[in-house]
Amino acid sequence: MTSPRPHDLRISGGQVVSSFTGERFAADVLVRSDLISGVLPPGTPADAREHLDATGLLIAPGFVDAHMHIESSFLTPQTFAALTLARGTTTVLADPHEIVNVAGAAAMRWMIDAGATTAQTQLWGVPSCVPALEGLEHAGARLTADDIDEMLGWPGVIALGEVMDYRAVVGGDPRMRDVVGVARRRGMILDGHCPNLSGADLSAYLATGVDSDHTKNRTEVVLEKARLGMLMMLQEKCLLPEVAQALLALPQLPPFCLVTDDLAADHILAHGHLDHIARVAVRAGLPAEAVLRALTWNPAQRLRLYDRGVVAPGKRADLVLLRGELAAFDPAVVLAGGRVVARDAVAVAETAGPGTPVAETGALTDTGALTDTGALTDTVHVEPQDADGFRWHTGLPDGTHRFRALRLNPRDTYTEEDALDLPVRDGEVDWEGRATIVRVRNRYGRAGTVFAPLLGRTLTDGALATTYAHDSHNLVTLGTSRAAMAAAAREVVASGGGVAVAHGDRVVASLPLPVGGVMSPAPADETVRRSQAVRDALDAWGWDHLNPFMSVSTLTLAVSPSLKITDRSLVDVVRRAPVGPLADDA
Repeated sequence: MTSPRPHDLRISGGQVVSSFTGERFAADVLVRSDLISGVLPPGTPADAREHLDATGLLIAPGFVDAHMHIESSFLTPQTFAALTLARGTTTVLADPHEIVNVAGAAAMRWMIDAGATTAQTQLWGVPSCVPALEGLEHAGARLTADDIDEMLGWPGVIALGEVMDYRAVVGGDPRMRDVVGVARRRGMILDGHCPNLSGADLSAYLATGVDSDHTKNRTEVVLEKARLGMLMMLQEKCLLPEVAQALLALPQLPPFCLVTDDLAADHILAHGHLDHIARVAVRAGLPAEAVLRALTWNPAQRLRLYDRGVVAPGKRADLVLLRGELAAFDPAVVLAGGRVVARDAVAVAETAGPGTPVAETGALTDTGALTDTGALTDTVHVEPQDADGFRWHTGLPDGTHRFRALRLNPRDTYTEEDALDLPVRDGEVDWEGRATIVRVRNRYGRAGTVFAPLLGRTLTDGALATTYAHDSHNLVTLGTSRAAMAAAAREVVASGGGVAVAHGDRVVASLPLPVGGVMSPAPADETVRRSQAVRDALDAWGWDHLNPFMSVSTLTLAVSPSLKITDRSLVDVVRRAPVGPLADDA
């Protein structure tokens, strides 16, 4: 009789946490190749080539992020993988709608190829809205339903990316009807985006087959959506104590997922990735066992990845060994496909693809990121940025006029409509010394420049400019003086895209993002350092927000309530219509 071949690895001394029952039990976990080959009582005879001592640790499934955007980290797929594997995130569904809005299908192909070289399972959703709002903004690309149909057949693609033009879906818009239709015919997952959509409109949206939402909703809308079977994906800004209490008060806790959506590299290094979201959920009042299930089994089921999400024989050996109490979600060791890829939040090994040698790397090293970015560089095409470019010209007569303004808040990305009185002299709005303004300039060689006041911040003299601006990623500059705005914008353009902050007319921090104007090819430690410098400069300027990068970049997201600005106009998001610069414009 032939002896069974040895297992490759035995993990002993730890306690397995069941994502099915919430129980913890002592067990040895055996691994053969990339699969769990046994979960046995401690000490059960079984030969293994290597041993891993997990004494004092909890053995949990690898974390699965069912909704996120790699570009929001400012990192390339390979650098992102090294940074987030170290925090226990072994699988992601990435929607690359940032880079695809810049450079179309070629950009998505590049992302897929780059992600395939990592030890992290990177799966993909085809962006559904390129541009995000047809007819009200100009992006660098446009995807038709036929384009999307073809891309849905690419390797690694499992979903239609978030259907964010939800008003068009509810209204029966032919373009969105066709986009959703091709995904349904292919049997794809349909990812949603519909903040506070309720009642008959919510029913109409769900009836198209889109059945998840990751946006912030009022508590009563969270319950309404869950009641109708919509999978709630809770990111940090959604995890409020009142939401947790309302969910726990239901007769049965509905399935939900924890997701990151958009986290910058410096935030990931300082606070974590899904592990951070898990700790936020626990602080909001959700039980640690339910949080673990929302990180593992629930998202795995959502993504139809039936080979992971629980520590069990036959499942993929994506494992996170946690120290301390479960509620701390503190990764000590991370395995992906049966291989140790991180210890103590530091990546120790990364694969460049099946059969390739393992390269030793630090936590912040870009593990062989692709350098041939081709059409993804040299994408910012605007005139030289000088102070005259920030004169707000208008055809209004001299006198004081009431201008429509965007009012910000310190926690989420909602922007409410407000108004501000400003004088007009000789065909120019005299805003300096009176207001903070935002200017959106088309960066793809088109005409298109729009101005508006910003309210809700008390800022010193300075400016911020960026090409990381959802979703069309035009050149956005906001500031308190023309000189400061010109200085920041010049820095961004000279870098081929990115983010820059000026105090006065001097640039004090910048983050070059030459890959499509949204990602850096640099090692992660450099990106982290520059991201943190920009964050600190924004804070010193007076830009107070839970997520400062997103608060700026979503000023142009014309599908997120309620007033936004694009390269073509101000947009009333609820009406899905352009509005004029004056507060009394129809």
